[in-house]
Amino acid sequence: MQWKKKLFDVLTVQELYAILKARVDVFVVEQNCPYGEIDNYDQVSTHLYLENDGEIIAYARLLPRNVKYKEASIGRVLVNQTYRKNGYAKELLERSIAVILEEWKEPAIKIQGQEYLRQFYGSFGFKEISDIYLEDDIPHVDMLLRT
Repeated sequence: MQWKKKLFDVLTVQELYAILKARVDVFVVEQNCPYGEIDNYDQVSTHLYLENDGEIIAYARLLPRNVKYKEASIGRVLVNQTYRKNGYAKELLERSIAVILEEWKEPAIKIQGQEYLRQFYGSFGFKEISDIYLEDDIPHVDMLLRT
């Protein structure tokens, strides 16, 4: 298994396909939520993922500030269903936060997290900054991490 961090323009066709398949498998199929997965943010994002023989184990999309929010952002956070409960989500978030705070030198990270993951994100220092709201019929909450 190998962690990779790539800009959109250097992803191979196979890597991009595997990423999009993993995202659709989790967010559309598993969560039974038909929505527009392809949203034109991928092209300006950094893609951080754990890959094993072409299969995506864990993935997050890191968006620079002033793209979706005024702050940098972490989105599309997932762990392949087969590999859950092995600490990959924690490692993925730690790596994502490190890229944004340490490499990009950003002072804050905003996320739009699913409501049931509030405590998980809170364990990294994210604070709720919105009420719970529905996004694609799934309860979400906006959260912010400041350094």
